[in-house]
Amino acid sequence: MASLFSGRVLVRNNGDQDALDTEAELCRRLENRLLLLFFGAAACPRCQAFAPVLRDFFVQLTDEFYVLRAAQLALVYVSQDPTEEQQGQFLRDMPDKWLFLPFQDGLRRELGRQFFVQRLPAVVVLKPGGDVLTRDAADEIQRLGPACFANWQEAAEVLDRSFLLPEDLEDPVPRSLTEPLRRRKYRVDPGARGLRGAGSGGGAGPLF
Repeated sequence: MASLFSGRVLVRNNGDQDALDTEAELCRRLENRLLLLFFGAAACPRCQAFAPVLRDFFVQLTDEFYVLRAAQLALVYVSQDPTEEQQGQFLRDMPDKWLFLPFQDGLRRELGRQFFVQRLPAVVVLKPGGDVLTRDAADEIQRLGPACFANWQEAAEVLDRSFLLPEDLEDPVPRSLTEPLRRRKYRVDPGARGLRGAGSGGGAGPLF
């Protein structure tokens, strides 16, 4: 997963704004985790309404005040803000464990094209290997809250079962009653990985 940001700097949303600027630091924060890419902007009313929901969702899964062990989950805010001041304003009340790209990094816009973000807010969920689990989980997070994570986690495990023999893949024994539904809902999109810069060039950005 860290390969998505290889050669880049991610910043932690804490008071010191610690920079993760080495491959080792990026791996420690991102590897073996489900990754949420949150596309938003301070000037977007829907983003302003959704941000507290996403904040509470993330905190309830990663803060040991709520859970015995933090979930294997990371979040990177991919700002679509027009100014650095607006980006900082949007992040001001968000969790310290959130990460974000520096405003000057053009990867902010590039990722929007790579993952075909059409409107804000959007939350792209990536498996630890980098495949897209769901292209926009914003509505799901609002409806189901932290229960989403269990769905994603099980779906990611199911889709990673590459050790099965080919004949077993035709009709493997479900691991739970809900697994067949998750299999159908969370289909990996293999074409979404490694397409940095793909899309329609520098066209108009996501619509608010």
